Amino acid sequence: MKIIADLCIVPMGVGPSVSAYVREIRTIIEASGLVHVMHANGTNIEGEMAAVSTLVETCSARLTELGVERVFCTMVFSTRTDKPQSMADKLASLDQ
Repeated sequence: MKIIADLCIVPMGVGPSVSAYVREIRTIIEASGLVHVMHANGTNIEGEMAAVSTLVETCSARLTELGVERVFCTMVFSTRTDKPQSMADKLASLDQ
């Protein structure tokens, strides 16, 4: 099932700045080949639900490897079954 997800992964207990950890996550997301757009509070990702879920698991595992003992993650996603739709399609429909 294709989804458009909004993902936010927060490493807990690492201090006020999480930039180094977010850079690691960004590298993993970029290597995934999934269409994505990073924004100030997370990342929009489109792809098959299984691929997005695997990506989230990979990101979480990497944070664990870096010594993060607690990870807070939220993911909200939407699907359409009546027609294919991308993030770009959704934004373009606002201008019509």
